[in-house]
Amino acid sequence: MMLKHARAFFSAVFTPLARLLLRLGLTPNAVTIIGTLGVSLGALILYPLGQLFWGTVVITLFVFSDLIDGLMARLGDRRSVLGGFLDSVSDRVQDSAVFLGLMLWFFGEGDSYWIGVAAALCMILGLLVSYIRARAESEGYDANTGIAERPERMVLALVFTGFVGLGLPPAVLLVVLTLLAAASLVTVIQRITTVIRQAQAG
Repeated sequence: MMLKHARAFFSAVFTPLARLLLRLGLTPNAVTIIGTLGVSLGALILYPLGQLFWGTVVITLFVFSDLIDGLMARLGDRRSVLGGFLDSVSDRVQDSAVFLGLMLWFFGEGDSYWIGVAAALCMILGLLVSYIRARAESEGYDANTGIAERPERMVLALVFTGFVGLGLPPAVLLVVLTLLAAASLVTVIQRITTVIRQAQAG
């Protein structure tokens, strides 16, 4: 519910920027690509250097592209199947880059094996959550359910990573990532059982 209200707030804030980008000739797809590159470079360059706070700042600045490109598509009446496909792929790339960046740091100089493992599990299970939904929809089923959607996973991971960069004990991030991995696993099970029930009913 909090994220729903936050999304409405930021939609109002970024609408003028979306209009400006349209006037400048940028397309929603171009903004999607720019945002994905920004998030990926921030995560894969700054996180492995141990710059957890500044890496999170850079990622956060670019992650709003996911909202801005949607606003541009609606305002400019440029919604398309290709745009939706590109947006979905970019989300997976961004998520993977964030958790991979954490893995590179904590498996390396960050010297925290279990945080690296938790980040790896978050990445793998997060991709599986998305794949199950996509595969289910391609077969005519609805798998849009579960306790761990992408926005919640990314907000919590980024917020606590940034706090660790400011001096919060890394053990807190381990707890958060472990809980996110567990919630993602529950979501995987929920989506699989949902599809099984629909298949049996059909």
